[in-house]
Amino acid sequence: MAEILKHAVPRSEVAASLAQVRETVTGVIADIRERGDAAVREYSEKFDNWSPDSFRLSDEEVEKIVASVPEQVIADIRFVQDQVRAFARQQLDSMREFEVETLPGVRLGQKHIPVKAAGAYIPGGRYPLTASAHMTIVTAKVAGVPRVVACTPPIRGEIPAATVAAMHLAGADEIWLLGGVQAVAAMAVGTDSMRPVNLIAGPGNAYVAEAKRQLFGGIGIDLFAGPTEILVLADEDADPFVCAVDLLSQAEHGPDSPAVLITTSREVAERTIAEVERLLPGMPTRDFAGPAWRDHGQVHVVDTLDEMYALADDFAFEHVEVLTAEPRLALEKMTQYGALFLGEGTCVSFGDKVIGTNHVLPTRGAARYTGGLWVGKYLKTVTYQEVTDTASQALLGRLCGRASRVELFEGHARSGDVRAAKAEGDALPWNGVA
Repeated sequence: MAEILKHAVPRSEVAASLAQVRETVTGVIADIRERGDAAVREYSEKFDNWSPDSFRLSDEEVEKIVASVPEQVIADIRFVQDQVRAFARQQLDSMREFEVETLPGVRLGQKHIPVKAAGAYIPGGRYPLTASAHMTIVTAKVAGVPRVVACTPPIRGEIPAATVAAMHLAGADEIWLLGGVQAVAAMAVGTDSMRPVNLIAGPGNAYVAEAKRQLFGGIGIDLFAGPTEILVLADEDADPFVCAVDLLSQAEHGPDSPAVLITTSREVAERTIAEVERLLPGMPTRDFAGPAWRDHGQVHVVDTLDEMYALADDFAFEHVEVLTAEPRLALEKMTQYGALFLGEGTCVSFGDKVIGTNHVLPTRGAARYTGGLWVGKYLKTVTYQEVTDTASQALLGRLCGRASRVELFEGHARSGDVRAAKAEGDALPWNGVA
């Protein structure tokens, strides 16, 4: 039986907050659909105090901004993008195109076609999230997307130079200093100054996530995203200090970021809670991490490892960090997560920033039906068919006629009948031909 040492706030409180977000986003999107660039500018002024002559950076402006970034930062960006690019290429190589002959003269095939244009949203706000440029833009370019539009907001009225450098080095074709719902809506529906895209990827705050949700259907999106989540799984040998540090590492993303510990040891649970309370006051990001832990932090104590893994699957969290004696056991025991981080040497922050796997991952239980952003998200897997053998054409035509008439689809049946008639002279009584 699980014992809960720390509870989160009721879900009803979270739902009420989301309802307000939904209403605001609906209005902004409708306004941008109607008034285009004028509405985009108004919302940028309102939300970001940002209204330059052009939201899109010219090549010359990009070069100047990149040149202002310290050499070590540029070198680190290049290194991390190399890791992301290499992993995305491995993913691409795993996706096989093929053509197979299933009957004489019947060829069926599969192709992967990149979308023509993708939007990459790179969050800003308080922090320049350069890593999101790697995850969205590099991966799209590995997939072969010919046009990638990248948007990021200014930070306190300033250009986020490191983020712009990351966007440029990742291969963005257009870089826009534009954030929030106005950026997502502009990319999705298009304006006089921005051509629309086919798919939008990238994390963001509750408003950005809601905008993507509402716009989905008219465009594709990577996934439905919510606040960053971390789930730490620990046995009796886990270090409570490490558990606490890693829980807070994700809680600093925002005041609504859930941080959860499940452990088989009550001592580890209690000491982790104590370590969190000790560390929080000294964290520069305590204004986010504190409310996140207070309102959305949870600690569960279970009797066995099997109970721990079963409860972890019920959470279906974005990040799952496994601090146990045999961390790779989670690969066998768990099926519902965005990404696993196995062992004390592998922290979630590695995945967020440097290791090479994609950090755009499912939240709010979406891991029950999807994984995270990957190269395949930018590709349309399509099929094609060709029949050149007359005997196979007749066989399939007759079968199509019978199968279609079982479903009362006479038009479908007649298309099959015609192929059989063309191939082997079958009668077409419905056409007055015996």
